[in-house]
Amino acid sequence: MTTLTHGTSAARQPTARHRTPTRTGRRTPTSALLSKTVVNGLLVLAACYTLMPVSWLLIAATKNHRDLFATSGFALGDMNLLTNLRHLFTFDDGIYLRWFANSILYSVVGSAACSLLCVATGYAFDKYDFKGKEKLFGLVLGGVLVPSTVIQLPMYLLATKAGVVNTYWALLLPALVNPFGVYLARVFSEGYVPNEVLEAARVDGAGELRTFARIGLPMLAPGFMTIFLFSFTAGWNNFFGALVMLNDDHLYPVNLGLFMWNSVTQQQPEYYALVITGSLVAVLPLIAAFVCLQRFWRSGLTAGAVK
Repeated sequence: MTTLTHGTSAARQPTARHRTPTRTGRRTPTSALLSKTVVNGLLVLAACYTLMPVSWLLIAATKNHRDLFATSGFALGDMNLLTNLRHLFTFDDGIYLRWFANSILYSVVGSAACSLLCVATGYAFDKYDFKGKEKLFGLVLGGVLVPSTVIQLPMYLLATKAGVVNTYWALLLPALVNPFGVYLARVFSEGYVPNEVLEAARVDGAGELRTFARIGLPMLAPGFMTIFLFSFTAGWNNFFGALVMLNDDHLYPVNLGLFMWNSVTQQQPEYYALVITGSLVAVLPLIAAFVCLQRFWRSGLTAGAVK
């Protein structure tokens, strides 16, 4: 009887349940703060890595020849920026201004023509159906895989046959070819130009050229400016192509001219100040282009992301 009572009382006792904490999937405040700190720290390091050479260049351009070698890189000396600029622009009958104007010509004119050609080609690949379209587009994309330095010698031989070596055309004509720009233009055309709008224009009697000029090209303005910015940057920094194609110093772009000045600094140290100040001035157009055109290429980054 006692055993039954004991067993019954033991059976009535509630069993203890081991509860395991459930995971909600949310980060703790400490983990989120640590992650944010790491990300911000990496961004600060990347910003310092990017801005440090430009900062050194800006400080060095304010020094005279003595302070340039007598002080440390980030130490300020006597303010001689205006004197250095005056010497830069008047040296050798203002040859630097000639180089700067040549770079503007090669970059702006060449990039504008290249962007228009790429937009028209990408628009045609997207909106028209023709035999072998995808194979031809694949051939164009194959050009992206070829480094530009590899084709400089064949391009020089072709330019020699055409008689354009040591002329403005030697850099302007190769700037028209941009396979990556054609690819971007096709992506922009797929994302920005609806087929229904083009069909409505054709119903109203507009021809294909007029449809592209009045409807397609304005809608592709973000793509045009994005391709223009990439082409402008590549054209402004085109050093090897100019080195191969040009012999006349009056046709040099600014980067090749600065290279020639820098090559004689061991024999003539006074060229150091010219090279540093000229490099600072040469950076300004790139900064101005990115600042002025950022609203176009930033909007173009999301082209085709949402269908």
